[in-house]
Amino acid sequence: MSRAVTPARKTINTVLAWTVALILFFPILWTVLTSFKPEPVAVASPPVFLNFDWTLKNYYDVERQRDYFDYFLNSVIISLGSTVLGLVLAVPAAWSMAFVPGRRTKDLLMWMLSTKMMPAVGVLVPIYLIFRTLGLLDSRIGLTVVLMLINLPIIVWMLYTYFREIPGEILEAARMDGATLSSEIIYVLTPMALPGIASTFLLNVILAWNEAFWTINLTVTDAAPLTKFIAGFSSPQGLFYAKLSAASTMAIAPILVLGWFSQRQLVRGLTFGAVK
Repeated sequence: MSRAVTPARKTINTVLAWTVALILFFPILWTVLTSFKPEPVAVASPPVFLNFDWTLKNYYDVERQRDYFDYFLNSVIISLGSTVLGLVLAVPAAWSMAFVPGRRTKDLLMWMLSTKMMPAVGVLVPIYLIFRTLGLLDSRIGLTVVLMLINLPIIVWMLYTYFREIPGEILEAARMDGATLSSEIIYVLTPMALPGIASTFLLNVILAWNEAFWTINLTVTDAAPLTKFIAGFSSPQGLFYAKLSAASTMAIAPILVLGWFSQRQLVRGLTFGAVK
């Protein structure tokens, strides 16, 4: 029997939810507002919220100093490429763990996930030396591989949880009908787990898009994504907050739009299998 929710309780929950949402969103709102301020107003004390002369000069200056679309294209290629490559490797791995489990499957999953807890700076020097030796520094291929390896444990873990929700009897029926292993994964498993795969894809595109440590340290100009684009506006002459905010807004705008339009699919995938 479901428990009734009183109107007062519902109002309190709604107010709390909006309060938390506004607190989380306020830094983004402040960044966007600062990007339209003249530089003196951006550093004014006390801060000016809305009462200022709005200007697009910061965006013009940012685009004039650096070609935004080159950085944007690198971000798209690297984030999509690393996610697709990760899915290609993770789907068979998650399938084997979900439907041919061993005694140490959960231990293996925990070990894979534990690698995300390792400080990235701890392996920066060896990876940098390997990339320099192989000629992969400041290359899209090298950065795509690194971001794929970084996010691969999360991809495998998420797909494993989605695949576990699929009845094994369906795959057994496909095998009895003569389906090969590749046909079973491509034509039976993948369509049934499509919401989960889609949410995994979207989440890891966001993670790869926002990755800053590796993109800043392993790129210079040719493969530099938008995270490097933002970092370029921190100069020895000091921080120009209005221009930095404009660069940040230009960098986060595409992923915010993607998240907004895909939020229904993302929520559907994240709750896949939660309700029987």
